[in-house]
Amino acid sequence: MDVYILDLLVIGLLLLFVTLGSGWIVRLPLSYALIYLIVGIILSPYGFNLIQVRPETNFLERLTEIVVLISLFSCGLKMNRALTLHGWASTIRLIGLLMPICIFAIAWVGHYFLNMPWGIAILLGAILAPTDPVLASEVQLSHPDDRDEVRFGLTSEGGLNDALAFPFVYFGLHWIKDDRWQSWILQWTVVDLIWAIAAGLAMGVLVARAVVLIDKRLQRIRAVDSLMEDFVALSIILLTYSLTELVNGYGFLAVFVAGVVAQRSYRNPEKQESQIEFTETLEKLLEVGTILLLGSLLRWEPILKYLPQSLLIAGLLFFVIRPIGAWISTIGEHQNPMRPWLFGWFGIRGVGSIYYLTYALGEGLRAETGEQIAWITFTTIVLSVILHGISSTPIMNWYERQMEKRREKVRQRQFGRVER
Repeated sequence: MDVYILDLLVIGLLLLFVTLGSGWIVRLPLSYALIYLIVGIILSPYGFNLIQVRPETNFLERLTEIVVLISLFSCGLKMNRALTLHGWASTIRLIGLLMPICIFAIAWVGHYFLNMPWGIAILLGAILAPTDPVLASEVQLSHPDDRDEVRFGLTSEGGLNDALAFPFVYFGLHWIKDDRWQSWILQWTVVDLIWAIAAGLAMGVLVARAVVLIDKRLQRIRAVDSLMEDFVALSIILLTYSLTELVNGYGFLAVFVAGVVAQRSYRNPEKQESQIEFTETLEKLLEVGTILLLGSLLRWEPILKYLPQSLLIAGLLFFVIRPIGAWISTIGEHQNPMRPWLFGWFGIRGVGSIYYLTYALGEGLRAETGEQIAWITFTTIVLSVILHGISSTPIMNWYERQMEKRREKVRQRQFGRVER
């Protein structure tokens, strides 16, 4: 029988199962990504051998690129706060402190414990730095009216660090090609850091505003087909990303900013909800294919070969580096005591790290070094999918109960003052 037809049958059954069973799945210590990963392994050569394709690095790079772009725009649409230092304090701390801490701590471990050259070690840190906006939907904002600080911080962090880890990826690649950092540090600072970030911010604002303005004016003349209306969101994503990349800016950053700008420019709750639903649907559909493919790509021989290194990196990242970094990053912030530990635990790794890995491999990373970084990255992602997938539902349920208790105490105190 044709393997392709069997693949379609299995994927169809999987989609039916996760859709009709979603009401039960969301109550279990189980994530959709973990289900997709397990099915991908079952369909791999170690199981029924129904996924026989071994995609090229370029294909994986483009697939993960599209998935991340849609997810970043969706994150931007959910940003529901004024652009003030106070409102975005958690985000600034998570991006400005926690992300560099994670990058350089991983690099330090890679250099001193795994004997990696500094360039390779920093590149590994940059690849594993982004928290994943695709796989972390359980702990992110669910709608624009959600004002929870933890969910806002994790959503905005996932939207920004997928872009802002890029300068460190370039830093590592430059160092690998030329260990005389004095010869390229100025170029990196001016082009890869200052210009690329500034261009990403500017293009995200300009393109989104231009598309929204055109959309509004044409809608006054003649309404568009309601079935096609949400494709405006997709056009904003593609136009913003491509135009930003043409001027050597960070397209990921621009797309996240475009989502924030689009959400504020329409000022129409129904339009905002519709675009969020549309992008989340695309995101979830692409997530199925990406994680299935990841599960089918796993091979025991290289995993076991690099398992001690992978466990060292992943274990320190999940249980030491990220939690301590989150605690350091939130020192002095007025908060409830649960927040730093939730920030510290929910550093979910996933599709963004696969994208950075494949990008680095496409830039000429040497075969042996590339294999080492690749399997450390894949193993770390798999462990993240398992650990965070199992723990996210019970931990967030516990967090919601604790927050409800805190809100109830506040209401009781306010009611007591009113009675007096």
